[in-house]
Amino acid sequence: MPQLRVEVVHGIATLTIDNEARRNSVTLEMWQQFSPILDRLAADASVTVVVIRGAGDNFSSGADIRDLGTILSGETDGGWVTAAEEAIAGFPKPTVAAIDGFCVGGGWELAGACDIRIASSRATFGVTPARIGIIYPLSGIRRLVQLAGPAVAKLLLMSGELIDAQRALGFGMVTHVVEPNDFWDAVSRSAAELSARSQLSTQSMKELVNLLADHASPAEVAERLASWQAEAAASDDAAIGAAAFLGRTEPRFTWGRR
Repeated sequence: MPQLRVEVVHGIATLTIDNEARRNSVTLEMWQQFSPILDRLAADASVTVVVIRGAGDNFSSGADIRDLGTILSGETDGGWVTAAEEAIAGFPKPTVAAIDGFCVGGGWELAGACDIRIASSRATFGVTPARIGIIYPLSGIRRLVQLAGPAVAKLLLMSGELIDAQRALGFGMVTHVVEPNDFWDAVSRSAAELSARSQLSTQSMKELVNLLADHASPAEVAERLASWQAEAAASDDAAIGAAAFLGRTEPRFTWGRR
Protein backbone atom coordinates (compact mmCIF):
# COMPACT_ATOMS: atom_id res chain seq x y z
CA MET A 1 0.00 0.00 0.00
CA PRO A 2 1.26 3.53 -0.77
CA GLN A 3 2.35 5.16 2.47
CA LEU A 4 4.71 7.52 4.24
CA ARG A 5 7.19 5.59 6.38
CA VAL A 6 9.18 7.09 9.26
CA GLU A 7 12.30 5.67 10.86
CA VAL A 8 14.35 7.42 13.57
CA VAL A 9 17.98 6.41 14.13
CA HIS A 10 20.37 8.39 16.35
CA GLY A 11 18.17 11.48 16.24
CA ILE A 12 17.81 11.49 12.45
CA ALA A 13 14.28 10.85 11.19
CA THR A 14 13.92 9.51 7.65
CA LEU A 15 10.52 10.13 6.07
CA THR A 16 10.13 7.90 3.02
CA ILE A 17 7.58 8.45 0.26
CA ASP A 18 6.74 4.85 -0.51
CA ASN A 19 4.78 4.15 -3.69
CA GLU A 20 7.59 2.62 -5.68
CA ALA A 21 5.42 1.01 -8.34
CA ARG A 22 4.26 4.47 -9.46
CA ARG A 23 7.61 6.30 -9.07
CA ASN A 24 6.50 7.38 -5.60
CA SER A 25 3.50 9.37 -6.73
CA VAL A 26 1.73 10.79 -3.69
CA THR A 27 -1.87 9.72 -3.08
CA LEU A 28 -4.48 11.82 -1.28
CA GLU A 29 -4.01 9.81 1.92
CA MET A 30 -0.23 10.33 1.76
CA TRP A 31 -0.57 14.10 1.29
CA GLN A 32 -2.82 14.18 4.33
CA GLN A 33 -0.22 12.38 6.45
CA PHE A 34 2.57 14.97 6.09
CA SER A 35 1.30 17.52 8.62
CA PRO A 36 0.53 15.11 11.50
CA ILE A 37 3.79 13.22 10.98
CA LEU A 38 5.85 16.41 11.00
CA ASP A 39 3.96 17.74 14.04
CA ARG A 40 4.90 14.56 15.87
CA LEU A 41 8.56 14.80 14.84
CA ALA A 42 8.69 18.48 15.82
CA ALA A 43 7.47 17.60 19.30
CA ASP A 44 9.96 14.74 19.69
CA ALA A 45 13.03 16.16 21.45
CA SER A 46 15.14 13.19 20.35
CA VAL A 47 14.69 14.14 16.67
CA THR A 48 17.20 16.72 15.43
CA VAL A 49 17.01 16.38 11.61
CA VAL A 50 14.49 15.06 9.10
CA VAL A 51 15.56 13.51 5.79
CA ILE A 52 12.85 13.22 3.13
CA ARG A 53 13.42 10.65 0.39
CA GLY A 54 11.60 8.32 -1.96
CA ALA A 55 11.57 4.54 -1.86
CA GLY A 56 13.81 2.83 -4.39
CA ASP A 57 15.29 4.84 -7.24
CA ASN A 58 13.00 7.92 -7.36
CA PHE A 59 12.20 10.82 -5.08
CA SER A 60 8.63 11.44 -6.28
CA SER A 61 6.77 11.88 -9.55
CA GLY A 62 4.31 14.20 -7.78
CA ALA A 63 0.62 13.99 -7.02
CA ASP A 64 -1.15 10.81 -8.06
CA ILE A 65 -2.99 11.90 -11.22
CA ARG A 66 -5.94 9.68 -10.31
CA ASP A 67 -6.57 11.75 -7.15
CA LEU A 68 -5.49 15.10 -8.55
CA GLY A 69 -8.82 16.90 -8.39
CA THR A 70 -9.37 15.97 -4.75
CA ILE A 71 -5.74 16.56 -3.79
CA LEU A 72 -5.78 20.12 -5.12
CA SER A 73 -9.24 20.98 -3.79
CA GLY A 74 -9.77 22.68 -0.45
CA GLU A 75 -10.23 26.02 1.21
CA THR A 76 -6.75 27.22 0.22
CA ASP A 77 -4.98 27.28 -3.13
CA GLY A 78 -3.14 24.02 -3.75
CA GLY A 79 -5.21 22.05 -1.25
CA TRP A 80 -3.37 19.15 0.37
CA VAL A 81 -0.21 19.77 -1.68
CA THR A 82 0.19 23.25 -0.23
CA ALA A 83 -0.61 21.96 3.26
CA ALA A 84 2.19 19.39 3.01
CA GLU A 85 4.63 21.86 1.46
CA GLU A 86 4.01 24.45 4.17
CA ALA A 87 4.31 21.81 6.90
CA ILE A 88 7.81 21.01 5.63
CA ALA A 89 8.78 24.66 5.17
CA GLY A 90 7.53 25.53 8.65
CA PHE A 91 9.17 22.56 10.37
CA PRO A 92 11.42 24.04 13.08
CA LYS A 93 14.34 21.62 12.69
CA PRO A 94 16.69 21.17 9.71
CA THR A 95 15.29 19.22 6.75
CA VAL A 96 17.20 17.49 3.96
CA ALA A 97 15.71 16.35 0.65
CA ALA A 98 17.58 13.32 -0.73
CA ILE A 99 16.72 13.48 -4.44
CA ASP A 100 17.37 10.51 -6.65
CA GLY A 101 15.60 9.75 -9.93
CA PHE A 102 12.43 11.69 -10.72
CA CYS A 103 11.56 14.81 -8.71
CA VAL A 104 8.65 16.24 -10.64
CA GLY A 105 5.52 18.34 -10.08
CA GLY A 106 4.33 18.04 -6.50
CA GLY A 107 7.48 16.05 -5.76
CA TRP A 108 9.51 19.16 -6.49
CA GLU A 109 7.26 21.16 -4.13
CA LEU A 110 8.15 18.78 -1.31
CA ALA A 111 11.86 18.94 -2.10
CA GLY A 112 11.81 22.69 -2.63
CA ALA A 113 10.35 23.21 0.85
CA CYS A 114 13.34 21.50 2.48
CA ASP A 115 16.31 23.47 3.82
CA ILE A 116 18.98 21.47 1.98
CA ARG A 117 18.56 19.55 -1.27
CA ILE A 118 21.14 16.92 -2.17
CA ALA A 119 20.70 15.42 -5.63
CA SER A 120 22.10 12.34 -7.30
CA SER A 121 23.66 13.13 -10.68
CA ARG A 122 21.00 10.90 -12.27
CA ALA A 123 18.11 12.94 -10.78
CA THR A 124 15.57 14.54 -13.13
CA PHE A 125 13.59 17.65 -12.22
CA GLY A 126 10.43 19.12 -13.69
CA VAL A 127 7.68 21.59 -12.79
CA THR A 128 4.96 20.32 -15.05
CA PRO A 129 1.52 22.00 -14.66
CA ALA A 130 1.47 23.05 -18.33
CA ARG A 131 1.70 19.40 -19.37
CA ILE A 132 -1.63 18.56 -17.70
CA GLY A 133 -3.48 21.88 -17.89
CA ILE A 134 -3.53 22.96 -14.24
CA ILE A 135 -2.35 26.02 -12.32
CA TYR A 136 0.56 25.21 -10.04
CA PRO A 137 -0.08 26.05 -6.36
CA LEU A 138 0.92 29.62 -5.57
CA SER A 139 3.09 28.46 -2.67
CA GLY A 140 5.11 26.32 -5.09
CA ILE A 141 5.42 29.16 -7.59
CA ARG A 142 6.60 31.53 -4.87
CA ARG A 143 9.22 29.13 -3.58
CA LEU A 144 10.50 28.40 -7.10
CA VAL A 145 10.85 32.14 -7.75
CA GLN A 146 12.76 32.55 -4.46
CA LEU A 147 15.17 29.73 -5.30
CA ALA A 148 15.67 30.08 -9.04
CA GLY A 149 14.44 33.59 -9.92
CA PRO A 150 11.53 34.75 -12.09
CA ALA A 151 13.08 33.95 -15.48
CA VAL A 152 13.89 30.33 -14.63
CA ALA A 153 10.54 29.90 -12.86
CA LYS A 154 8.72 31.05 -16.03
CA LEU A 155 10.80 28.74 -18.22
CA LEU A 156 10.12 25.65 -16.10
CA LEU A 157 6.46 26.39 -15.37
CA MET A 158 5.48 27.32 -18.92
CA SER A 159 7.49 24.67 -20.77
CA GLY A 160 7.15 21.74 -18.36
CA GLU A 161 10.67 20.86 -19.45
CA LEU A 162 12.52 18.09 -17.62
CA ILE A 163 16.07 19.04 -16.63
CA ASP A 164 19.04 17.11 -15.27
CA ALA A 165 20.71 17.56 -11.88
CA GLN A 166 23.58 19.74 -13.11
CA ARG A 167 21.18 22.16 -14.74
CA ALA A 168 19.06 22.22 -11.59
CA LEU A 169 22.22 23.00 -9.62
CA GLY A 170 22.98 25.90 -11.94
CA PHE A 171 19.43 27.19 -11.43
CA GLY A 172 19.84 27.11 -7.64
CA MET A 173 17.25 24.36 -7.17
CA VAL A 174 19.63 22.00 -5.36
CA THR A 175 22.45 22.53 -2.90
CA HIS A 176 24.88 20.09 -4.46
CA VAL A 177 25.05 17.09 -6.78
CA VAL A 178 26.69 13.76 -5.91
CA GLU A 179 27.51 10.75 -8.06
CA PRO A 180 25.16 7.78 -7.48
CA ASN A 181 27.80 5.58 -5.83
CA ASP A 182 28.45 8.23 -3.16
CA PHE A 183 24.92 9.64 -2.93
CA TRP A 184 23.50 7.96 0.17
CA ASP A 185 26.78 8.29 2.06
CA ALA A 186 26.72 12.01 1.31
CA VAL A 187 23.14 12.29 2.56
CA SER A 188 24.04 10.43 5.76
CA ARG A 189 27.08 12.62 6.37
CA SER A 190 25.09 15.80 5.85
CA ALA A 191 22.31 14.69 8.20
CA ALA A 192 24.81 13.57 10.86
CA GLU A 193 26.65 16.88 10.62
CA LEU A 194 23.44 18.85 11.08
CA SER A 195 22.40 16.62 13.97
CA ALA A 196 25.70 17.25 15.77
CA ARG A 197 25.35 21.02 15.64
CA SER A 198 23.72 23.17 18.30
CA GLN A 199 19.97 22.88 17.85
CA LEU A 200 19.63 26.33 19.40
CA SER A 201 21.79 27.73 16.61
CA THR A 202 20.25 25.78 13.74
CA GLN A 203 16.62 26.30 14.73
CA SER A 204 17.01 30.00 15.53
CA MET A 205 18.87 30.77 12.32
CA LYS A 206 16.43 28.73 10.23
CA GLU A 207 13.55 30.80 11.55
CA LEU A 208 15.39 34.10 11.06
CA VAL A 209 16.46 33.24 7.50
CA ASN A 210 12.86 32.28 6.67
CA LEU A 211 11.57 35.57 8.09
CA LEU A 212 14.07 37.56 6.04
CA ALA A 213 13.32 35.56 2.88
CA ASP A 214 9.60 36.19 3.37
CA HIS A 215 10.24 39.94 3.84
CA ALA A 216 8.85 39.98 7.36
CA SER A 217 8.62 43.39 8.98
CA PRO A 218 11.73 44.66 10.81
CA ALA A 219 9.70 44.70 14.02
CA GLU A 220 8.80 41.02 13.66
CA VAL A 221 12.39 40.04 12.89
CA ALA A 222 13.66 42.07 15.85
CA GLU A 223 11.10 40.49 18.16
CA ARG A 224 12.07 36.93 17.17
CA LEU A 225 15.79 37.76 17.36
CA ALA A 226 15.36 39.12 20.89
CA SER A 227 13.44 35.99 21.90
CA TRP A 228 16.17 33.72 20.55
CA GLN A 229 18.91 35.80 22.18
CA ALA A 230 17.15 35.40 25.52
CA GLU A 231 16.96 31.66 24.91
CA ALA A 232 20.68 31.60 24.09
CA ALA A 233 21.54 33.50 27.26
CA ALA A 234 19.79 30.84 29.34
CA SER A 235 21.40 27.95 27.44
CA ASP A 236 24.68 26.14 28.07
CA ASP A 237 25.37 25.61 24.36
CA ALA A 238 27.77 28.56 23.93
CA ALA A 239 29.89 27.44 26.89
CA ILE A 240 29.83 23.84 25.66
CA GLY A 241 30.90 24.93 22.17
CA ALA A 242 33.72 27.14 23.44
CA ALA A 243 35.06 24.45 25.78
CA ALA A 244 35.02 21.87 23.01
CA PHE A 245 36.81 24.24 20.63
CA LEU A 246 39.55 24.96 23.17
CA GLY A 247 39.87 21.30 24.09
CA ARG A 248 39.81 20.20 20.45
CA THR A 249 36.93 17.79 21.10
CA GLU A 250 33.51 17.36 19.58
CA PRO A 251 30.86 19.38 21.45
CA ARG A 252 27.85 17.63 22.92
CA PHE A 253 25.21 20.33 22.91
CA THR A 254 22.23 20.02 25.25
CA TRP A 255 19.64 22.61 24.19
CA GLY A 256 16.41 21.04 23.00
CA ARG A 257 17.69 17.46 23.29
CA ARG A 258 16.04 16.61 26.61
